Amino acid sequence: MQGKRGTTGQKQWYEHVPKSVETSQGCKVTVLWNQQVQTDRTIHNNKPDIIIRDNEKGTCMLIDVAISGERNMIKK
Repeated sequence: MQGKRGTTGQKQWYEHVPKSVETSQGCKVTVLWNQQVQTDRTIHNNKPDIIIRDNEKGTCMLIDVAISGERNMIKK
């Protein structure tokens, strides 16, 4: 994902240690990891896994990653 967004990364994905804030060249896109989101009311789960902020469009994409604990997912 980082190569598509213009940020630099390791050749091997498993060697990459993410910074909490990563900005693309030209400051077009900012990727935030493990950051709280400010809201006008109290939300207990206000910490999405990844936030991708498009600085040109003024939009954000919140990504929350979940891994199913179901062992036989392929059978279903």
